[in-house]
Amino acid sequence: MAKADKINFSTPSGFPEFLPSEKRLELYLLDTIRRVFESYGFTPIETPAVERLEVLQAKGNQGDNIIYGIDPILPPNRQAERDKAGETGSEARALKFDQTVPLAAYIARHLNELTFPFARYQMDVVFRGERAKDGRFRQFRQCDIDVVARRELSLLYDAQMPAIISEIFEAVNIGDFLIRINNRKILTGFFKSVGIAENKIKSCIGIIDNLEKIGEVKVKQELEKQDILAEQTQKIIDFIKIDGTVDEVLDKLKHLAQNLPEAEQFSLGVAEIETVIAGVRNLGVAENRFCIDLAIARGLDYYTGTVYETTLLGHEALGSICSGGRYEELVGTFIGEKMPGVGISIGLTRLISRLLKAGILSTLSATPAQVMVVNMQEDLMPIYLQVSQQLRKAGINVVTSFDKKGLGKQFQLADKQGIQFCVIIGSEEAAAQKSSLKDLKTGEQVEVSLENLAEEVKRRLT
Repeated sequence: MAKADKINFSTPSGFPEFLPSEKRLELYLLDTIRRVFESYGFTPIETPAVERLEVLQAKGNQGDNIIYGIDPILPPNRQAERDKAGETGSEARALKFDQTVPLAAYIARHLNELTFPFARYQMDVVFRGERAKDGRFRQFRQCDIDVVARRELSLLYDAQMPAIISEIFEAVNIGDFLIRINNRKILTGFFKSVGIAENKIKSCIGIIDNLEKIGEVKVKQELEKQDILAEQTQKIIDFIKIDGTVDEVLDKLKHLAQNLPEAEQFSLGVAEIETVIAGVRNLGVAENRFCIDLAIARGLDYYTGTVYETTLLGHEALGSICSGGRYEELVGTFIGEKMPGVGISIGLTRLISRLLKAGILSTLSATPAQVMVVNMQEDLMPIYLQVSQQLRKAGINVVTSFDKKGLGKQFQLADKQGIQFCVIIGSEEAAAQKSSLKDLKTGEQVEVSLENLAEEVKRRLT
């Protein structure tokens, strides 16, 4: 092939590709997350990567997300079919940009087949046409849970979310984290009470949601652009800065509720967050794992009640590592029925990338194999295969060396892949029904009978 004809086979910008050691870490995290999700009764589903465009864009679902459309690309010998292939009309399709909008369509499609409240988890890949940069991807895996009900949904489901977040991050041992909880009704009610016009409240909440990214000065400037008076702006800033222990913040909110004008929605939000906090405590979440943070808004318009963001303490620059909240109208969009829901999402691809870069997580070994049965003599291969199977039946992951190489090179190959043990069987060992077991981590080598080999390996692995 001429130099000019070389194909660029690098991955497209923003589309990650894992090495085996990174992929094994992802699978370990997926298994851990799945176990916690299922311990709370969540059931798995998977929705297509492709949805109808009208579904993804219905009633503002798209938000600020850039959607990838799907158009057929015909081979040169089938160009005559172009018109037929392009007849999409209402069939226009696109790649899903999140899991929540497809969940709404899924429920609408299977409404009479599901039991409510419907609690599902989903660990699919989603696509967004955003600018690719460090830690930001155009293709990434999200781990979502949502509980959706018909008409009414207990606030105790909201309380379960921090318990689930806490269990996941404690299980993967990423260090200290803080689940920050708020309620959109509190924010909306406060904005109303200080005289912010109804049609400006959502945009103001979006500005507040960017406080950590842009800082207080910029927030004041953005609020001013919304024609918010300086006095109103200062009241908002002072309000979202209220802090203290959970009980201290609750007391301050209750006091405000008694003194604010037009405080009905504000008071409802305070009552809801108090119920959620009580549930979080009853579920045994440690007090140092959660707080009330009145600056948490979650910029997406569809959130109406409880909202969450989780921060890794000491690594706040990483941003939220798990977020979500309650919504009332989103799922019912397609069937015209009130279907409240609450959920959280972990952007796993982004999280892995950031935690690896920060040194908080490490990749796993490149192979799941724990033992290599080395190849000393080709004529002993039947024994090597039998011993390999004996170990596998005992629950040990084994790779058998089929290529005859020097013993040192086989040890190097095993060590490079992170395999801890090598089983060595030569003519004398085979005749005596024995083997040598070498620990590549310690350098120790012991003689073990083939009958007891599996038991000895398992003992040393624990």
